[in-house]
Amino acid sequence: MMTLPAPESQPRVLGVYAHPDDEAFCTGGTFARYAAAGCEVMVVSATRGQAGQIRCAHLATRDTLGQVREAELRLACARLGVKDVECWDYLDGMLAEIDADELAARVARMVRAYQPDVVFTFGSDGAYGHPDHIAISRAATAACSSSGGSVSALPRLYHAVFPPRRRRLRDHLVRWLSETGPDFRGDPEFVHGLLLLAEEASALRYVDDHHEVKWFPSGFRIVEQGEPATALYLLLAGQADVVREDAQGRRDLVSRLQPGQFFGEHGIAWQKPRTAHVIAAEGATCLVLRPRQPTLFEARGAGAHPPSVGTHADSAGDDDGAAIRLEVDDFLHAKLQALAAYRSQFPIEPDMLPESIFRDLFGVEYFLPVQSLSQVDASEATGVSHAGAASECATPFALVA
Repeated sequence: MMTLPAPESQPRVLGVYAHPDDEAFCTGGTFARYAAAGCEVMVVSATRGQAGQIRCAHLATRDTLGQVREAELRLACARLGVKDVECWDYLDGMLAEIDADELAARVARMVRAYQPDVVFTFGSDGAYGHPDHIAISRAATAACSSSGGSVSALPRLYHAVFPPRRRRLRDHLVRWLSETGPDFRGDPEFVHGLLLLAEEASALRYVDDHHEVKWFPSGFRIVEQGEPATALYLLLAGQADVVREDAQGRRDLVSRLQPGQFFGEHGIAWQKPRTAHVIAAEGATCLVLRPRQPTLFEARGAGAHPPSVGTHADSAGDDDGAAIRLEVDDFLHAKLQALAAYRSQFPIEPDMLPESIFRDLFGVEYFLPVQSLSQVDASEATGVSHAGAASECATPFALVA
């Protein structure tokens, strides 16, 4: 856990991001924790996210999306305890096209005006290569190297990073379904929310499942009786028949699956033979969660050799490298409420899955302390080692023990 020395006065924290919702995914739990400890927290979004998705036509049009997302940003920040919010007027998707010095100068002006002790922004890779994320990371990093009159006046900068995590959403869901029972059926909101959660969790490396949405024509054997179970399916649209076949080839219809139902798992014992066929009826569309991307020559049927895959221990073996690992379990509810504020983007509900699953996905946030160029120059002039300066950057100020 990140431990920080006590501040002499009420500290200030600034988050500099590209779009509404970046702050919730990157530092939602951290901001809630700082705010609860009495710190002043401010979030700046360089754009209004007007080029984003419109998940629900009732919530926004292309002309109103920027206004809607700014309102969602303010609601999300209020739920995190963030007091101050600014939304700039740069165009979503165009930050990389703006003059880099201009963007850095605007961030620097904000830093001088707000005088934060700590600044958070994206890592240099933009989480998953998003050009807007990379551009705002470079601007904030440059601004924090030049915004103060002396090294001591510079804020300490942290990059929010997303190291690969050795966990699978598939395994979490199977354990939950084993407890819930085979009759669970999610409503359309659950189906939509889980689909988006799988997409976002994979993009940000919260999980390492391979996920895809596949359509199967009528009569297609999605699952074959006797073959090893490695994938979990959620029926998104259409129907599918569960058919059991005996040794003489006689088949009995066991049940018909409807949208919102899962299939393909075998308790928590992966690679055990499946006990029935699942056949698409009049076409079926499924979210498929696998441990890896399937090959075009993957064998099917009872005689197929099972791929060498298994389960991951929860949270075990996370590749966090040099990143600071900050546990935000106590503020998970605030983070989930902030994410749920973004109805136009992520129509998820904090209670759609057990808290234990959300805790494992979102209960830890990772940061890299950034040593600015000015700090490097000062350490060379004073004889302080770079390693010592970086270590000091890892402890900006206390929250609570």
